[in-house]
Amino acid sequence: MSTNDLMVIAAGLAVIGWINWYFFIARGGVARAAVGASGRQDVTIAVAGGYDPATVHVRRGTPVRLTFDRRESSGCSEEVVIPDLGIRRFLPAHEKTAVEFTPTAAGTVEFTCGMGMLRGRIVVEEGSGS
Repeated sequence: MSTNDLMVIAAGLAVIGWINWYFFIARGGVARAAVGASGRQDVTIAVAGGYDPATVHVRRGTPVRLTFDRRESSGCSEEVVIPDLGIRRFLPAHEKTAVEFTPTAAGTVEFTCGMGMLRGRIVVEEGSGS
């Protein structure tokens, strides 16, 4: 093998590693939902190449409003899907879209983009309000 062959292989492995890190390992921050005067748990999630925060902690039995702030026009992020809750919403580019629900069971609920490449999760914890 020539030096050029080795450099191409190394570059290919680096790209594969970056793609795996970007789509499957890298996560945005973690947030705990703030309860407003309305008694609803509110969290804003920035959508730009991923979700930030990518993990949101909420209490069971208290209404939740996730506001997805889509800051890009990438086709991948134009939809958010929360399969366990039967939610599928279109997210217009450079706009905010609210998704509301009341978690009824403790556990983890995953959410993704329409293509399943961007990922996040909602951690539902036991708490008052049930």
